Amino acid sequence: MGYGITVRIKGNYALFTRPEMKVERMSYEVIPPSAARGIIEAIYWKPAIRWVIDKIHVLNEIRFTSVRRNEVSEKFSVDSIKGAMKGSPEPLYLASNEKRQQRAAMVLKDVDYLVEAHFELVPEKAGPTDTVEKHYNMILRRLRKGQYFSAPCLGTREFGASVELIEDSPLPASVLQGARDLGWMLYDLDFSDPQNITPCFFHAQMVDGVIDLAQAEKAR
Repeated sequence: MGYGITVRIKGNYALFTRPEMKVERMSYEVIPPSAARGIIEAIYWKPAIRWVIDKIHVLNEIRFTSVRRNEVSEKFSVDSIKGAMKGSPEPLYLASNEKRQQRAAMVLKDVDYLVEAHFELVPEKAGPTDTVEKHYNMILRRLRKGQYFSAPCLGTREFGASVELIEDSPLPASVLQGARDLGWMLYDLDFSDPQNITPCFFHAQMVDGVIDLAQAEKAR
């Protein structure tokens, strides 16, 4: 295991869309590991390291609320983007006012998570100057200063996330008690074959507000 961190992630609303419910969006009950990793990578990511989520602590009660959101019904095609990169005269343009539509969504409200994570060096991408101490000190410095590469969000861009480094112990306790079966949840995406990106799922179990992801990582 590499060097570990614990961060507290909070927000007024969150939408971690279940893949089987994309038309009228429905959030998972808790933040999926892939979304937690994405928030950490928004603060610090390098090709030489790989972040692994170890545990997710759900501190608040799980509460949903219904909202209506404006979305666009179309998106840019891969071919149009490649053409623009090659200098195509065709404009890369999407009229959002003409393609806008309202969709209902069941989103989480007043979320508060603790995420325990660690990073590992990627041997094939790490150089001679890439040491665990170097990257560990850099992520600590960025978290302490509130720096990020892209604004961290809770599933969608309009739901911003507050991220705080936790260095004291003991950790804040969850209000949730007992065992809870959360069903099948997205763990991550497998990019080993760029032509066939495969979703990986795991059976999420929460005990006293904590989801231990050790077995899910081993099953990858």
